Amino acid sequence: MPSSPITPAATQPGGLSGDTRAGHLLRLLATVPDPRDPRGVRYPLVGILAVAVTAVMAGARSFAAIGEWADDLSMEHRTRIGMGGVASPDESTLRKLFARLDPDQLDRVLGAWLWTRTDDVHGQRVIALDGKTVRGARTPTTCAPHLVAALDHVTGTVVGQVAVAAKSNEIPAVRDLLACFDLTGVVVTVDAMHTQTDTAHAITTGGGAYVFTVKANTPTLHRQLKALPWKEVPAHTATVTTHGRRATRTIRSLTAPTWIGFAGAAQVAQIRRTVTRAGKKTVEVVYLITSAPHTSAPPAVLAAWVQGHWSIENRLHWVRDVSFDEDRSQVRTGHTPRVMATLRNTSISVLRLAGWDNIAQALRHLARSPERALTCLLTC
Repeated sequence: MPSSPITPAATQPGGLSGDTRAGHLLRLLATVPDPRDPRGVRYPLVGILAVAVTAVMAGARSFAAIGEWADDLSMEHRTRIGMGGVASPDESTLRKLFARLDPDQLDRVLGAWLWTRTDDVHGQRVIALDGKTVRGARTPTTCAPHLVAALDHVTGTVVGQVAVAAKSNEIPAVRDLLACFDLTGVVVTVDAMHTQTDTAHAITTGGGAYVFTVKANTPTLHRQLKALPWKEVPAHTATVTTHGRRATRTIRSLTAPTWIGFAGAAQVAQIRRTVTRAGKKTVEVVYLITSAPHTSAPPAVLAAWVQGHWSIENRLHWVRDVSFDEDRSQVRTGHTPRVMATLRNTSISVLRLAGWDNIAQALRHLARSPERALTCLLTC
C-alpha cells in the first residue's frame, strides 16, 4: 500500500446528497489504475468495480456469480453505476482484470472513502488492527495470502488493508498500514504480537495513541508488570450477563513506570477477566501499556477499548468466513484473492453504515432486488 496518508481531505466530508455521494464514489473508483491496454477496452473499470462491490453486497461469492448478477441489471441500472450502455462483463473478463489490478491502490481508495463515512467519538477515533489468512487461496506452490485490516471500533467499517509479504509477518505489515493514515486523534488497538517498541514509535510519531496488550509472549515485560503493587490500586469493575455467560472485568491503572521502554507510555493497567458459564469459572489476567493519559483514558475507557478490539474478529473475520464462506473460496489467481477480500470488506462496511447488524440477513435482503443493492451503495 502506498505510504501517502489517508486523511479526511482525501475525500469530501459527509452530509452529501445521495446523487452527489454516488458521483463522488464513482470518481474515486476512477482513480484506480487500469492495468489493461487502452486499445479495445470495452468495459469501463469504474463500472466493473462498482458492479463487483454491489454484487458482493447482494451475496455473490465468485466471479461467475458477479457476472450473472451484473447480467440481470437493467440498462438504467448499468448507466447509474458507471457501466454505460455496454453489456455486462462475464466471468473470464472479471477474473483476468482482477488478477492484474493493483490491490494496494484499490484498498487505499476504498479505505479513504470509508474513512470519511465514519466519525470520531468525543474527539477520538479508535481503530483495531489484526490479520487474517485467506485459507482457500492456498495452492500446491503458493502460500495463502495473509491480510492485515484496520477496523473502526464504533461503526465496524474497514478503513484499510495491506498484505503481509510472503517471507515476513504481521509486525512490519501493521507499520505499513499505520503509515497510510493520519493518526492525529486516533487510538490504535492491537493484540499482544504487536507490543513492539518500533510500533509504539510509529504510532506516537504519527500523532496517535496506542493500547498494547502484554501477555506471556513477552515474559520479562509480563513479569515486571505483574510485580507492580496492583492490590493497592483502586479497581473499576463491570459485570455483564448474557446467553448463560457471566463475565466480570476488573481493571486497575497506574502511571507508567520510568523503566517502560515504549515511546510516550503514559499508563499501565491490569485487567482481570472472570467468566462463569455452566458453573465453570475461568480467570485470565492481562496487562496493558498505553500512551493515552488518564485524563482521556480512565480505567473504564481503557477497558472498553480493549474489549472493543475483538470486534475485528467478531464483526469482520468471522463474517467473512461464515457469511461469505471466504475460507472455501476457489479464487486463487494473481491478485484476485486479495481483491475479493477487499470487495467483502467494503460490502460489510457499507451494510454496517446502512444500519445492518446481521450481515447474512442483509445479503439475503439485497439479493432479492438489484435496486436495493445499488441504492445502498450509492447513498452510503
